[in-house]
Formats: sequence, structure tokens, C-alpha cells
Amino acid sequence: GHLPFFAKFARMKPIFLIGYMGSGKSTLGKILARQLNYDFIDIDKYIEARYRKTIRDLFATYGEAGFRNIERRLLEEVSDIGDVVIACGGGTPCFGNNMQIINSKGTSIYLQVPVERLYARLSRPHSKAKRPVIAGKTDEELMQFITDNLAARNKYYSQASFSFDTTNIETAAETEETAAILIEELRKKGIIGE
Repeated sequence: GHLPFFAKFARMKPIFLIGYMGSGKSTLGKILARQLNYDFIDIDKYIEARYRKTIRDLFATYGEAGFRNIERRLLEEVSDIGDVVIACGGGTPCFGNNMQIINSKGTSIYLQVPVERLYARLSRPHSKAKRPVIAGKTDEELMQFITDNLAARNKYYSQASFSFDTTNIETAAETEETAAILIEELRKKGIIGE
């Protein structure tokens, strides 16, 4: 039947993008948000802005457990915002009850990319430099790290509402096209309106 007239003003629940480093959470997330006319929030940048410290400094100051507490609190905060695409940190889904929070507050999409492609993206010098956890690794170590780490995280990532392939976001045009395909998926699944 027809929705009541005010339904079109209802705010959509957040869309959470989860996945490994280099899977395109920020790259695709920004474009997806723009195409949907939603806001975009990168959780790591949100935390940094709130604490006026880099993620690296927060880890150093509070330790991993302290950082994960901050992350969970701010995850709960942003999950109450409507009409928003939220790029989670690679580790966000893997701690505490974060996946429950994410799935109860919105739709989670696991951005899935073959290991070789993740490696190709993460082994670029500028990608390595901005990610302390992989900065010092050789190519062999990096490949091993991605493989092992992804295997460990898959049990969390696989709890997403659904998975979506983000192999083809190497160029701006591919990213635009991939975002449009994802929007089609979201419409088909009834997650967003027509």
C-alpha cells in the first residue's frame, strides 16, 4: 500500500561500511554518501577530531583497550544519526559487541576484496606510510600479515547484513559506477526507498 505522507521525511538508518584496510570504506563511502545525498562519517577521523589526537597517539596514550572503549562509545554516538554512511575502522567490528551495535542500528556492508588486490593497494608507499601497523613490513611480511589478519577478522566481517565486491574502485569512474551498483543492491533489498 501507500506509505503515509510523512514517511518520506523519515530518516534512513545508517549504512555502515566494514572491511579490511584498503577495501575502499572511505573511497567508496564518500561517493556513496554523495550519490545518496547522505552525510559521510569516517569513524577514525571522527575520533581524531573529537580527541584532537591522531589514532596513533590515542593508542599510545590509552593503550589498545582504552582506544577500543573510545571507539565503541563514539560508534554508539554516530549510529544514532540518520541518513549517513559510516566508514568503520578496519578493526571496529572485531571488538566488544560492536557488530551487534552496528547491526541493531543500521545496515552493515562488508566490502570484500581478494587478498592480492588488498596487497596491491596496501603495498603502495603512501598507503604503507600512513598505516603504522604495516609501515615497516617487507612485501612478504605484508602479504602474510594481510592473509592471517583477514582470516582472523572474517568471523566478524561475515556478520555483516551482506557482502559487496569492491575490486573495481581503482579509478574515480569505477568508484562512481560501483557506488551506483551498490545503491541498486540497497534498493532491491528494500534497505533504501526508490
